[in-house]
Amino acid sequence: MRLIRAPTRLTQDRTVRRTTAPTSPSTAPEGPMFRIVLRSVFRDRHRFALPAFAVLIGVACVSGSLLYTGSLARDAERLQRASRPDVSVEVRATGERAAADEALRRRLAKLPGVAVARGTLRGWAFLVAPDGTLVGEPSADIGVDHLPGARGADPRYPMTVGRGPHGPDEVAVDRWAADLAGYRVGDRVRVVVGGEVRTARLTGVFTVDDPATAAGGTVTAFDAATARALFAPGPGRYESVTLTAAGGTSEAALAERVAAVVPRGLDVATRAELDAEAAQSPDRKKLGTILLLFAGIVLFVSVFLVGNTFSMLSALRAREHALLRAVGAGRGRVLAQVLLEAALVGAGAAVVGHVLGVGVAMLLGTLFGPAAGPANAVRPDVLAPLPLVTALCLGVGCTAVSAFLPARRAAATAPVAALRSGLPVAASASRRRSWAGGVCAVLGASALATAGEDLGVLCLATSALLAGLVLLTPLFAWGVTRVLRVPVRRLTGVRGTLALANARRDPQRTAATSGALTVCVALVGAVTVAVSSLSATAEQEAMTAVPGDLRITAVDFGEIGDGTAARVARLPHVAAAGSVREAGFGLPDGSHLWTAAVDPHAVNEGRLVGLRVRSGDLSGLSRGIAVTTDLAEERGWRVGDRVTGRRLSDPGTADGPPLDREIVAVYDGPEALGPALLPERAVTGGGRPAAGVNAVLVRAEPGRTDAAKAEIHRALRNPMLLVEDRADAARAARQGFGSLLSVLYALLSVTVVVAALGVANTMSMAVLERGREIGLLRAVGLRRADVRSMLRVEAVVVSVLGAGLGVLAGTAAGRAAAAGAGAVVGVPWVFLLAVFTGAGVIGVLAALGPGVRAARVPVTRAVGGEVG
Repeated sequence: MRLIRAPTRLTQDRTVRRTTAPTSPSTAPEGPMFRIVLRSVFRDRHRFALPAFAVLIGVACVSGSLLYTGSLARDAERLQRASRPDVSVEVRATGERAAADEALRRRLAKLPGVAVARGTLRGWAFLVAPDGTLVGEPSADIGVDHLPGARGADPRYPMTVGRGPHGPDEVAVDRWAADLAGYRVGDRVRVVVGGEVRTARLTGVFTVDDPATAAGGTVTAFDAATARALFAPGPGRYESVTLTAAGGTSEAALAERVAAVVPRGLDVATRAELDAEAAQSPDRKKLGTILLLFAGIVLFVSVFLVGNTFSMLSALRAREHALLRAVGAGRGRVLAQVLLEAALVGAGAAVVGHVLGVGVAMLLGTLFGPAAGPANAVRPDVLAPLPLVTALCLGVGCTAVSAFLPARRAAATAPVAALRSGLPVAASASRRRSWAGGVCAVLGASALATAGEDLGVLCLATSALLAGLVLLTPLFAWGVTRVLRVPVRRLTGVRGTLALANARRDPQRTAATSGALTVCVALVGAVTVAVSSLSATAEQEAMTAVPGDLRITAVDFGEIGDGTAARVARLPHVAAAGSVREAGFGLPDGSHLWTAAVDPHAVNEGRLVGLRVRSGDLSGLSRGIAVTTDLAEERGWRVGDRVTGRRLSDPGTADGPPLDREIVAVYDGPEALGPALLPERAVTGGGRPAAGVNAVLVRAEPGRTDAAKAEIHRALRNPMLLVEDRADAARAARQGFGSLLSVLYALLSVTVVVAALGVANTMSMAVLERGREIGLLRAVGLRRADVRSMLRVEAVVVSVLGAGLGVLAGTAAGRAAAAGAGAVVGVPWVFLLAVFTGAGVIGVLAALGPGVRAARVPVTRAVGGEVG
């Protein structure tokens, strides 16, 4: 037998030097990097599933928002063109001093190149169904003027059945409204205009492609004379004058001729400019900004998940990276490989997310679209360049940015050090992180305390506070697990001890996992506290706004007729009724004074509401003005002083009728009758532009409030009017904020889902990373149920930690926002406790899958460290 001599130490040293010596580029790892990365991504596809899904959700929200707003802009431009097929140039007033009137229309009609010049009118008109309800959305119910041309037809409203209206007792309506209400030509219909219910005969049904009908509203056409009486901003004035260009005349050329003759204060717009304005609606931009803000929050939360995944993958693949470094791969190659993996994951998620964005756009159309209206489905352009490029850039960019720090740590590790299974975090880095977090948290909290009404400062302060808390989470995790060690050990035994030890082992990973929940819960808490405070304030204000037994107000976009109070006062069970009109005046010092104009006799005799007179006498109100005690002290006014100024016009300029009245009384009273009182005829008579009726206050006979309410409903038969007592007003105020909260919760729920995925992903990766540890625990007697329980406790601790910090930050931000808005701050502790408890439920659910997977792996395989 041939003896084999053992290698000498010199031989061993030479072998080691040959093995570890740097290799030339020709001996570097073989194969293109892209192929290696593809193989690696495919191999670890189950590990990338959850982070890819989180990015997919964020990209789908962004793409859906862009596709939805883009489809709205295209539809608005199409509707603008379809609803006004004969318009080449429009002349419209930009202020009160210049007007588009009949004289201007005639002058423009004589210009060369003008085929037709129309004076158009448009206002609120609400069609009432036979059962007494409104047809369509009140915010989009409009009335228009029917202007037949030489052939007896109006090209804007082509009749499909019947004819156009002639005279004040005839109307025509759009086909969708007629079908919805069940009206036919010849029926008697009711229309609410100017706060009064009008009954007219339906003479025609027309087709129209109008923004109003697209928003779920109705279009009611009146003859020209009736429309002027109902909608004209003044005698002989129009909302606008539209011109149709004659053959051979371009829009631009016609606009130049028109601009040369119109007076200053009038705007001249071509058809192309009108279409562009329709596509660039400020409300649509605001909605798009809000949707993109929520989508950005989803992507931001996804960053936590992606970064945590690549951090844990770097630890799991430390040996692989070390071998690459050992055979010649430089830091740049390892860094590029990890980033390329992230880019591939992000690109795949972006493509699928953009496709799902089509469904998100349709869902947004359902969520923010009209509750009623003709079928107007959202038609998103899937291949529109902006959403597609944005989706790809965000998907790739977010994953690459999230993976950069883990990739850099993997690339910076020396080959020999990387062969170790784990690397402790430098204490200096932890100290720097804690100091930075403390500074951010203190600055954010201080800014929140002084933010006031400044929304920008409020957002920056909240962001700084959240950033500080996230940076401090490792320190909080260490402290919380230390505090919980004794009670958890008593409740769960060794399982809880092991779970807390795992949470403390890598506090930065715990911080990254709970950080997503911190952001989500903080947003939910801030929204809840702020909206709940505003709701409580609105509820209190609504109750104080009903100083009498009942109050009659109009729904949004509706009006109260001038004769409503007189009609109500004659009803049974009504002791008194009076109108309240609001009028503003500009004072000589540049400030504004808002007054309530009322019937002076009803107020003086206390028939409507009792007022406490501090000085003077309300009997002289018909010739003077009364002011509240607070206003008198603020201005230094006394009985006998004179108040002078000018009535505010619509744009808020003090160029209306003059005010010159003596203060006859100083009083205390409800907010609805303040801060000053004028007699009603001061804002309605003498040729002055009348102030609209804001409300009608009603005093019922003793014990007959409900009967009086029923009588008012029967007498008015106007669905645009609300008859409320204090409880009704409070309930209505509450319901409005409840709807707002529902929409906000629906948007924020997506971020909560992503945060829950982050906890589940961390638990799954922890099972893979701690395979040998789990196997050893199983080998020494830990049961499968104990393994599942251990992961559950760890997930609950991480989730509750994140939720607790989120509740703290959200409550502070919500209180600051409510205080800045002047609301009565109220914290819904029960709801916040439910959110905190829900975080624990999220932890339990997130640990179910990983716990089952870890418990089912054979002990022998787990001891080998292979659990995936």
